[in-house]
This record gives sequence, C-alpha cells and structure tokens, in this order.
Amino acid sequence: MKFLENIVNKMEPKFSKGGKLEKWHPMFESFMTLVFTPKYTTKLGSHIRDGVDLKRTMIMVIFAMVPALLFGIYNTGHWEMVAAEGNLNLPYGEMFWDKVIAGAAVVVPLIIVSYGVGLGIEFIFAMRRGHSLHEGFLVSGMLIPLIMPADVPLWMVGVATAFAVIIGKEIFGGTGMNILNVALTARAFLFFAYPTSMSGDKVWMSGLTENLDKVNAEKLAHTAEVAAGKAEKLGENEFASPLADSLDGFSGATPLGDLASFMTPDPVLNGSPLEVGSNLMDQFIAANPINDMFMGFSPGSIGETSTLAILIGAAILLITGVGSLRIMASFFAGGLLMGVILNASGGPYLDLPPLYHIVIGGFAFGAVFMATDPVTAAQTATGKIIYGLLGGMMAILIRVLNPAFPEGVMLAILFMNVMAPIIDHYVIAANIKKRLKRVKNA
Repeated sequence: MKFLENIVNKMEPKFSKGGKLEKWHPMFESFMTLVFTPKYTTKLGSHIRDGVDLKRTMIMVIFAMVPALLFGIYNTGHWEMVAAEGNLNLPYGEMFWDKVIAGAAVVVPLIIVSYGVGLGIEFIFAMRRGHSLHEGFLVSGMLIPLIMPADVPLWMVGVATAFAVIIGKEIFGGTGMNILNVALTARAFLFFAYPTSMSGDKVWMSGLTENLDKVNAEKLAHTAEVAAGKAEKLGENEFASPLADSLDGFSGATPLGDLASFMTPDPVLNGSPLEVGSNLMDQFIAANPINDMFMGFSPGSIGETSTLAILIGAAILLITGVGSLRIMASFFAGGLLMGVILNASGGPYLDLPPLYHIVIGGFAFGAVFMATDPVTAAQTATGKIIYGLLGGMMAILIRVLNPAFPEGVMLAILFMNVMAPIIDHYVIAANIKKRLKRVKNA
C-alpha cells in the first residue's frame, strides 16, 4: 500500500489548485480519503480528535449490510430457480452455488447501476460547487438495491436513484441537509410512479414473469391451431404443458401479499384458494412458520427477508457505536405494541401474532438501517425514543389497516423523517421549561 500511496502522492500536484486537472480535484480527493487516512489535521481550537471520519463511519454501515446482502443474493437466486424450474418444493439447502450465481446475476447489476448513477451525479455537483465528494451515498447506493424487488428493471433503478439524489438531497444542499432518507425517497418514487413494478405478486422473481409469459404464448398458439383446425379444442382447464402444470396457481406472493389478501372477499394463500369458513390465520401460520420467516425463507425485497442477517448487522452498528440503540429498540417496541393493540381488535389480519410483524416484510430492515439514519432521524435522546416508537406503531398500522399498502414501513419512516425536527423542538422546549422552573425554585 505504501508503494501505491507514493504513486498517488506524486499525482496530487496535478489535481491541486493551479494544476492541469484542477477541476477533477473532488474526484481525486474522494478516492484518496476513501483508500488512505486523510493527512489533514486540525490546527486551531479545541476539538475532540478521533481516527474515525465520516467515510469510515459510512463504510462501517456498509459492512453491517453485508450479511443481508449475501443472504439476499442467495435468496434471490433460490426464488429465481423456483420460478425458472417451476418447482415450488425446491429445498433451500440444495444447489447452493447455482443459487448464488443466479442471485448475483440479478443483484450485482442493480448495485452497479445504483452506484454508477448516484456517484456520477454526486461528482457533477461536487465539481460544480468546488467541494469534495459527500460520503452519504456510499450507504444510500447499497440501500437502494437492497430494498428493491428482484424483477425491477435496471433503468427504473437508475431513474429512481437520480431522482433521490437530485430532488431528495442535492437541492437541499447535499449530505447532512436532506430531510428525507435518500434510499426511501428512491423507493417511494418508484412505488408511486411505477406501482406495477414495485408491488403485486410477480415482481419478486424475474423468471416467474418470463415463464408465465411463455405459458400464455403456448395457450395462444394452441388457440390459433384450434382455429385453423390443426388441433382439438380442449376444456378450460385441460391445456397440456409441463411448464403450465408446474406454475399452475403459483403467484409468487410474499407473506405480506398473502396477509393483505385477507382484507379482500376472495383471499388466496400461496396460490391456493382458502377454504370457505376456515381459519385464515391458522392456514397462514402453518404455511409460513415463524422460524422460516426469521431466517428469510420467503420472497421479498432483496435485502429485507432475513431478520437474522439484519440483526447481525444491527449488532455490528451497535458495537461500533454507529447505530442508535434508542431508535432501534423503540421502533421494534412500537411495532410489537401496535401488534398487541390490533390483536385485541379482532379480524382476519388483525389476529396475526405481534412477533410475526417483526420478522416479515421490511420491518426489521427499516428499523436497523432506515429509521436510524443520523441525518433524517431525531437528534435528542428523548426524541429518538419518541421517533422510533411512533414510527414502529405507524408502520404496523398502515400495514394492517390499508390493504393497498401491504408494507407500511416506507411510508411510516418517511413521515417520521418530516416529523423529526418537530419532535426535537418540543423535547428541547420541554427541557428548557424544566430548567427554568428549577432555577425559579432554587
């Protein structure tokens, strides 16, 4: 590394003020401070000195996301192979490396597009403003693909990333000035601009849509042959096709999609109609054991399915002092509390055990990596507890009572981002009032 550092140091004058490549200085400095320890030190004033700068903090968050990323690659590959082979009973433990390769083929391009578009825009703004590259997108660039479904087109990820960086951050002044979480801004943009690509039953595995299209094409071809007198007309459910038989009745719905169907007159569970008069929740729990949900053995957004992998990331953040225990703990507590309250109300979806709300969907991922965003979250100690508690409660409330939004974590955290300054304002005002009262009584 010393050899590489010497080469880079010799190039530095060309990028410094007055050099031939002066306008590219933000890019050069960003690379230097990312790879090597910055050589600049504080000379004046009283400061707390620490070897960890903002880039190192952001990289630690990325390290914390690695378990969720790795499992997300494997899980995506598993469901890609389920859809490609039409084998709903494909065991999780088989064909490990085949699944990893299949998952990487889906996930890695999403990461490349996210970082390519986001960092490209960041560099443009840095050069125009004459400052170094902001470090915030090191985390956002990884979060964006992890909260996307497997079948989202790459161009949509690029458009959403550009929208989030420009509209969600740069127009407010860049990293540290944005009022909304950048990654969630990208997801919200896609959710409302292209809803069919972000929700529904078939967006969680790209092979499923492709194979269903093939089945439909086979049926159309058979219909044409019947019309031309080249084939015998079959009954409505007699179309013969191995691929059609294997995918018959399979929707690929996530557990949250199944739960949302409980709010409709004709619910469907794992592609099979529920028996009339049966206990819907018992069937759901039997089909989705909580251990499987905790491990992440279900379709869903790439990095959000495994609560175990997410909790490993949470431990890394808490041990290193990067994450906020107050926000994480209060967010989980708020979700459990709202689950208990809704249980008391009764109803098909409302009967879901509160612990299930924590291990399905993106609740855990949102609590650990989204709600704890140091820029958009509450800053005061008491405010963090209020912020997390209300965010967790609102996420479950939206999830259960609004079937149009089977996953309420995104909307809940974005709403709490807006409310965070107000929460801090009243917490500070209350503290000032207590101190003034204490002075008067002294």
